[in-house]
Order: sequence, then structure tokens, then C-alpha cells
Amino acid sequence: MIDYFFGYERENGYGVRNHVLVIPTVTCSEFTVKKMLSGASQYYSSYDCGIKALNNPYGCGQTGKDLDQTTRTLINIGKNPNVSGVLVVALGCESVNYDKVADEISKVKNVEFLKIQDQGGTKTVDEGVRLLKKLSDESKKMNRKKCGVENLSISLKCGGSDFTSGIASNPVVGKVSDMVVNMGGTTIIGEIPEFVGAEHLYAERAISQEVKTEIIDTVHKFEEKLKREAGVDFRDGQPSPGNITGGLTTIEEKSLGAVKKSGSSKVSGVLEYAQIPNKRGHFMMNTPGYDVESVSGMVAGGANLVLFTTGRGTPTGNPVAPVIKITANYETYKIMEDMIDFDCSSVIDGGETTLKSSERLWELIIDVANGKPTKAEINGQDDFLIYRIGPTY
Repeated sequence: MIDYFFGYERENGYGVRNHVLVIPTVTCSEFTVKKMLSGASQYYSSYDCGIKALNNPYGCGQTGKDLDQTTRTLINIGKNPNVSGVLVVALGCESVNYDKVADEISKVKNVEFLKIQDQGGTKTVDEGVRLLKKLSDESKKMNRKKCGVENLSISLKCGGSDFTSGIASNPVVGKVSDMVVNMGGTTIIGEIPEFVGAEHLYAERAISQEVKTEIIDTVHKFEEKLKREAGVDFRDGQPSPGNITGGLTTIEEKSLGAVKKSGSSKVSGVLEYAQIPNKRGHFMMNTPGYDVESVSGMVAGGANLVLFTTGRGTPTGNPVAPVIKITANYETYKIMEDMIDFDCSSVIDGGETTLKSSERLWELIIDVANGKPTKAEINGQDDFLIYRIGPTY
């Protein structure tokens, strides 16, 4: 088994991509950022090395834990090892502490900063294009270096699940998760609603009683929050209509299949949304099930690659981390081959074992880590959305 890849060395790890990232600290900055991207795309644009920008519809009208979470997400996505340099673009009167965002990222990255209210609209665009060229020129000097797979941090996600997900694709990913952890790397599983009914089984793998209690509490508090704030019983809406059409009958059945993505490794801890773990191992992150918000949180948590299983077919991508789409439904693969990277339906028809399929998937992971583009990257699908937990004021 290949135990190395060629990545970009950073102060905080190795990246599998070499992107320059533009971070608007508030939605009011997004128009200006889009103009900058248009003007700077000529300088640095490829699957492996490109100028990327976040979609951030928030950043103002927020307070308390909600504001803290948005700020943490913006900071930590900028710290992701796949990012070589960052341009932070603020309006100047938003709730997010834009100076903190820029300062925290600058501890591990090259960072440039612009404030629209100090610069002016058109002038900000012109200066932004200049700074992006500067950051791009610096990034182009970086070359890949051989490094161990312990430098991989992989997000585990499923969406548009059907009966094949729990039978084949999620177990295949679970095998890969164990491979990564056993070789000293990190895996992160999110989507807390899809632990409901299976949380006690997952919690048995906790490294301590404290972590076990935290796993159970995280799942129960998420469910109670939905009841309290939305006035709904989560179980009434799950499985989703698409899941039911795909053959799933109860939330417990869906959860038992979803948790299989985590393999059998010990659970080292529970992370807040967009929190970077302080050690390697397997972790649970407190994210919603909603695909883009969940993936965005785990990538902000340091994941430099995403494994995304889907039975029905889901095209999710990310601006910072390559997303490998996996299905065990051959009909779905035939229809959505332009969006799905890996077919493991042979596990269901008896053509190969789960272990053999996981070994094939591992080869693809190493290829992607070395620069091979995923379907989402080829299609230019850069989905990003922060999980919102508070009201707008």
C-alpha cells in the first residue's frame, strides 16, 4: 500500500492543493471579490493551483456563539494546508472582527488585507487584483515534496443516500478511514443528525468515558435544539423523500449505514463546527447533515481531502479541498459519471470484496493528493456555506 504522496509543505502541515484564497468577511464584500476574481483569473488558474473565493452570505447581524462560529470558520478555512496565501476583504463595519481574521491566518500563511470603506469600490478591485497577482507569484514558487500519508486529514461525508450506501460505499470508506488512522493520519466525520439511533454504538469506540459522554450529549442536544427552536421532531422528516425512494425506511437504518463511514477506529474526540483537532486520529465534528454546510465545516477543521458517498447522486464540491464522490449504485454512476469519481457497485454484485474496493479507492486518493483533479474540480463546483446557529438581528 502506498504510504506517501507529494504535497505542498506549510507551517501547519502538507496541502494536496496550492490555492490562493479570497475571504470576504461579510456578504457586502462579495460583489467586490467577484470583480477581483474576474480581473485576476489570468494569473493563476488550474485544478491544482488556482485563485478561489468563499461564498459568505453572513458576517453581520450576528452575535454570541453564532458570530464566534462564523469567525472561527473564516479563520480556519484560511489556515487549511491546501491554501498557500490569503486575501481578506472586509467592508469595514461588519460584526465579524476582520482584523482578527487576517491576524490569525497570518500566523501560518501569507496574508493580504483590504477594507472597502477605506479604499473605495473600484480602487479596491484594482488593488485586489494586484495583491492576488503578488500572492499567485509567491505560490508558483512552491513545489510538491514527498511526505507521509500521516499528513492527510480526510473528511467523511454522505449525501443522497440509498440502500447501497450502508451496504457498500460507506463500509468501503470506513476501511479507508481505518487505513488513514492506522498510518497516523486524521479522519473527521460530521452530520450529527445521521447518528440518531446509532450514537450508542459509535460512542462505544470512544477513547475515554469523557469522550463517550460528549458523543452522546452532542447527538441528543442537536435533536433537542431542533425540537426547541424549530418546533419539529427531526425523526418526522427522516429519512428524506429521496432516501425513502432509495430504499431506506427509518432514521435508525439510515444512521447505522452512515456511521459505517467511520470504520472501526477509536474516537479521539468531538470537535466544534470548524474546529481544528489538536492531535491526529478519528474525530466526530458537530455539523448539520446539510451537505455543503457539513463539508465546509470539516474542511475548515483542516481536512485537505473529502470522501463523499452518494447512492442517489450528489454533485457537491468545495473551493479548498478536492471532493471524491463515491457510489455503490451502478445506475447512478452511469447517469452521473460526469460528477462521480468512484464506482464500488462491484461490492454488491460480488465482483470484489469491501477490502479490495477500499484498496482501489486508496489508489485514487493518492492520485488526487498528488494533483489529479476530481469531477467536482473539473466541473468548477466550489460549494461553501457556513452553518448558521443563531438569528439575524
